[in-house]
Amino acid sequence: MSEINLQAIKIRIKQEAERRYDQALRLSRLIHENPELGFEEFKAHDWLISAISELGMNLQDHVGDLKTAFVGDLGNSPLSIGICAEYDALPEVGHACGHNVIAASAYLTTAALVPFLDEIGVSIRILGTPAEEGGGGKVLMLEQGAFSGLNAAMMIHPAPAESDRMPTLAAKHLDITYVGKEAHASGYPQVGVNALDAMTIAQVAIGLQRQHIFPYDQVHGYIKHGGDAPNIIPAHVEGTYIIRSKTLFDLELLEPKIDRCFEAGAHATGASLTITSPSPPYSEFITDEAIAAIYRDEATACGRPFPDPSREFRASTDMANISLEIPSIHPLLDIDSLPAINHQPEFTIAARSHAADRAIFEGALSMAYTIVEIAANGPLSDRLLAHSCR
Repeated sequence: MSEINLQAIKIRIKQEAERRYDQALRLSRLIHENPELGFEEFKAHDWLISAISELGMNLQDHVGDLKTAFVGDLGNSPLSIGICAEYDALPEVGHACGHNVIAASAYLTTAALVPFLDEIGVSIRILGTPAEEGGGGKVLMLEQGAFSGLNAAMMIHPAPAESDRMPTLAAKHLDITYVGKEAHASGYPQVGVNALDAMTIAQVAIGLQRQHIFPYDQVHGYIKHGGDAPNIIPAHVEGTYIIRSKTLFDLELLEPKIDRCFEAGAHATGASLTITSPSPPYSEFITDEAIAAIYRDEATACGRPFPDPSREFRASTDMANISLEIPSIHPLLDIDSLPAINHQPEFTIAARSHAADRAIFEGALSMAYTIVEIAANGPLSDRLLAHSCR
């Protein structure tokens, strides 16, 4: 495809994006105003399904036995690109990670490309991926074959600064339960087994362990249930922790060190301990540099600035697991939130601001243009065709 033809089709894609923009904003507003936790995003799921059904895509609902997961496919080209939508919220603070922006931009990218797939020479798949905030929806969908046949995948994520990638850490969620024995805290404390003391000992041990772990290792968590009354020895204590490290391999080195800290609490108090993981581990992210370079050029042309960040924003995402299977990118979109950052209530407000609305349009257009350029780049598309997801 000549440069003239590329520019002409981009103009038409932009016109289609402008035509569908109001629908994208409506989706963003609805999802933002109705925050739903992971695997419970029934309203967001239904709104997205309704909007995507108007595009004439082949829809599969409840993918991988997940009630809020879906996949929409369209196109006849062997080169198939996936666009991931997230729409789960956080407890208490709602869409403080801006997944409403992600869902709306994924829809708009898809809608803008649909009329031109044969001309471009590409097939697209929009994937509705629930429970990124700890549930590992993408990992579960990957295991069930929802990404099979894709040659590349992408999504965007709102943030306090622009970037062509999100530096990530591998992560694992741990649910901690101590079970002791109730007793009157004043009259008969000697017959009680204090599960809260077990957790306290574990927290102290983790604090001391920090001297002996690598600088890229992280441990953080909170107590979900610490007792029932001040005059009852706490016999049932629950906590949730996340451990993070540079790679899945490094995470395996860190985990037994932290497990032993929790075991110390049980050993010292006599409480029983159960450690479970409610979701699959999240891996490190491998950014496809060629696709990221194209995205950066196209986003810059769309008016997205890329300043050098003073501090890397590090987090974990189940999109990283996808990047180990197929070439992927996960750019960040600045929504002008500073001093607010992700997971703060103020970021929730920023996620439905004018800057966030603009990011939906420009982020979607940047992804759409990136897909056009991928299809037009012979060596790159050949490489991607040779590496489809199993």
